[in-house]
Amino acid sequence: ADYLDNGNNKMAIQQADKLLKKHKDLHCAKVLKAIGLQRTGKQDEAYALAQEVAALEPTDDNSLQALTILYREMHRPELVTKLYEAAVKKVPNSEEYHSHLFMAYARVGEYKKMQQAGMALYKIVPKNPYYFWSVMSLIMQSISAQDENLSKTMFLPLAERMVEKMVKEDKIEAEAEVELYYMILERLEKYKEALDVVRGKLGEKLTSELQSRENKCMAMYKKLQRWPECNALARRLLLKNSDDWQFYITYFDSVFQLIDESWTPPAEEEHSLEGEVHCSIEQAVRFIEERIAQESGSARPLRGPYLAKLELIRRLRHRGCNDEHKLGDPEELMFQYFKKFGDKPCCFTDLKVFVDLLPPSQYTKFVRQLLAVIPLVAAPGAEVALPGDIKALQQHLCVLQLSRLLGLYHAMDKQQKLALVRELMLRYRHGLEFGKSCLKTELQFSDYYCLLAVHLLLDLWLEGEEAAVWQCLTLLEEGLAHSPSNAQFKLLLIRIYCRLGAFEPVSELYSSLDAKHIQHDTIGYLLTRYAGSLGHYAAASQSCNFALRFFHSNQKDTSEYIIQAYKYGAFEKIPEFIAFRNRLNSSLHFAQVRTERMLLDLLLEANLSTSLEESIKSMSLSPEEDDIPWKDLRDNRDLTVLFSWDPKDRDISEEHRKLSLEEETLWLRIRSLTLRLVSGLPTLAHPIQPKNSEKAAENGVSSKIDTIRSLLQQLEAAVDSGKKFLEQKIQYPVLGPPPTRMAGFFSNGSCQCQTSLFYLVSDIYELDTNGLEDSAEIQERIGNSFKSLVERLTDLFNKCKGDLIEVRDGTLKTHPNLLENLVFFVETISIALWVSSYCDSVLRPFKSNLQKKKKKKKESSVAMPPVFSHFLDYVTELQTLTSNVIDHIKGLEIILTALKLEELSLQDTLLLQEEKKFTKTVQGKVQSSYHHSVQEIGELLKKRLDTIKKLKI
Repeated sequence: ADYLDNGNNKMAIQQADKLLKKHKDLHCAKVLKAIGLQRTGKQDEAYALAQEVAALEPTDDNSLQALTILYREMHRPELVTKLYEAAVKKVPNSEEYHSHLFMAYARVGEYKKMQQAGMALYKIVPKNPYYFWSVMSLIMQSISAQDENLSKTMFLPLAERMVEKMVKEDKIEAEAEVELYYMILERLEKYKEALDVVRGKLGEKLTSELQSRENKCMAMYKKLQRWPECNALARRLLLKNSDDWQFYITYFDSVFQLIDESWTPPAEEEHSLEGEVHCSIEQAVRFIEERIAQESGSARPLRGPYLAKLELIRRLRHRGCNDEHKLGDPEELMFQYFKKFGDKPCCFTDLKVFVDLLPPSQYTKFVRQLLAVIPLVAAPGAEVALPGDIKALQQHLCVLQLSRLLGLYHAMDKQQKLALVRELMLRYRHGLEFGKSCLKTELQFSDYYCLLAVHLLLDLWLEGEEAAVWQCLTLLEEGLAHSPSNAQFKLLLIRIYCRLGAFEPVSELYSSLDAKHIQHDTIGYLLTRYAGSLGHYAAASQSCNFALRFFHSNQKDTSEYIIQAYKYGAFEKIPEFIAFRNRLNSSLHFAQVRTERMLLDLLLEANLSTSLEESIKSMSLSPEEDDIPWKDLRDNRDLTVLFSWDPKDRDISEEHRKLSLEEETLWLRIRSLTLRLVSGLPTLAHPIQPKNSEKAAENGVSSKIDTIRSLLQQLEAAVDSGKKFLEQKIQYPVLGPPPTRMAGFFSNGSCQCQTSLFYLVSDIYELDTNGLEDSAEIQERIGNSFKSLVERLTDLFNKCKGDLIEVRDGTLKTHPNLLENLVFFVETISIALWVSSYCDSVLRPFKSNLQKKKKKKKESSVAMPPVFSHFLDYVTELQTLTSNVIDHIKGLEIILTALKLEELSLQDTLLLQEEKKFTKTVQGKVQSSYHHSVQEIGELLKKRLDTIKKLKI
């Protein structure tokens, strides 16, 4: 066991063998040996050994624990349940084995059996937690039930009765049990009863979370629409803590609800269960003013009351009331707020919500007013006044962020923008002085200056200023050198390098982000969208693996979380864990990575039809099966991970998100159908068998061709939808979601090529079933298909021609679309080869039969059917074309190597000496990345060429 813990699996196996020689029936040694085998990749042997022990139904703790570990590593949790079912039968009174059995069911989500196991446990040892495990399993049955009605009429009422029994017998002990009762009543929509539980004696047990009782009461009041109680409770909680934002929101919501209902407090008795109620705008205004007055006396300045005042103005304006003037002028209030909190980084995000309250004509004046109160000092002879300390720097940054948000920067012309970039970088470098003592992991105080400068340069680039993008990269690389942990710099670099078609620097940047856990789903798209499409196949493989590893381990991990939640009675977390697991399983990114990963593997590994067949088998792919949950796809991408200070009309909108999801789904459908069509090719090949079993074979294979034909129709439909979508010509914001590869796939002709290849498969199959006699028409059709395919592939190649990087007017311009086209060419030629080897497998037997006949008849001139010469010409042309592309790529490599970047005079950008070295680095990285892409593409095409040469019949 020690050897296993230290990862020395071979020694563990040897030690186990020694033990087994002496005691051949030592179960535990066998299992430990099996664990060693499993970890050294001998899964089948390990499984056989484990089953040998399991068949004996062991009851000793060591063997059971060891087998549990082994099954978990095999991802076979269902075997653990069988193990403990047997153990419990043999040792019916063991509390330990029963609870292991319960947890084993929990791992596989067998809720009904969990309920029974929980009750069995309670009968042996009447402890409350076991009873409530059983209750929770009923709730889980109701959550997982497909039939809403069943869960409302059977599972939940039963759970409620079980808890009520404990309440009546006064056996409720722990907080978790009250939480569970509340959860049941809430799901049954018995809000009144739930409220009584929380407000009653049982509610006193709710102590572990701050304001747990109050929050639960508030939730029930809202469900019951008891606005007076909502209002009074929110009022009371704000008196206690005037900085708690959620209660301001509830307070305002309820005041306006009460006004709309023209509610008046009863004359005699209490206003509500929770005390005094405010039901007019006057009272609300007075209440907020009192909070501000009270705040001014507190030791630490609180933001809540000031923001609440702005929020109330916003709501009054939204309702069209004329009462907002009672609260003051929003511009003045925001100015005062800035004076109080301007040196806090949160000041910008606080005010961002309320800038709509300013009239556009006041923007410039407002910004000037803010700048006027910041203590900036100009050194003698310097044109820029600089902040003297960190506080002033933060205030100044806040104003600059607001200026961009209000659109003041977007209104500038090119010269003004460039001058501002210069000024921002000057301020950035000056601000570095304040951060000299910062650790490597801390951000520099002035980093935002650099980011704002980069955003301005991006604006210029989008307006057609080619040099600006190189300056962006230069400034970001410089920023990163001073602030190596700044994620914003890294994310921007990743996006810009990818837009320029350079993937090589991105891998390193992404891994330095150190993305953890769920981030593989939320920001993983930055990596997986570009790696393969820019020809970095090895990196693409790796980035898919990162993501898939996370998704697969999520399954296992979530079961562990659920088990911990049972052990510690955190029942309300269990449905959350399950929802989390489902959300990840139906993640759009997960489906994309799975599909692209398989296509990539086939591209890299499957060279001839036999190995295509093997690759498909090892992926257990089948054309009939579709494992993507189309109806439930969840877009978990974080599209706002990059900071943006753009005004609303330039920022990413809800509409953009919807369109991006639609585009991603359409593209995923096309890719998934392509993958399934490719996986159908080996199923059509001839099973070698005697002629008399013709009928059986025909049924089997003919259904396969029907599958292919139906998939082909679906592909046509998906392509049509894709084309319709692209007609909208959608432009996402530059830092919004990256567009898919769909537009390139249609415009460069890959799409038509790939579809016609699959139609060719259908024709060849027809030829195969009809034979060579009387099939002149099909043969001619196939011949024409071959011809037009070669033309289409040549067209596709022509769209790949041109310089990948060119020097124009002293600046570099990259052409990532040519690179993407090359990658599509490699993929299309690979599909063409897989289809050709299917043709080959059909035509070869025909040819050898004809040659046999020829020998029999001893005739010298049996006319060869035309399809053979068509095929031969086609393969020869494929070979020539591929050789030409390989030569073209060699040419590209030579040009890329010879590109002398030093000679680029960056005269117009007035770069400083230190910037020049970063510019050189950046351009070197882009050049090297393109070189790398071209090499990988070339290598892959050479393998394809070798394959083509073997296709001569």
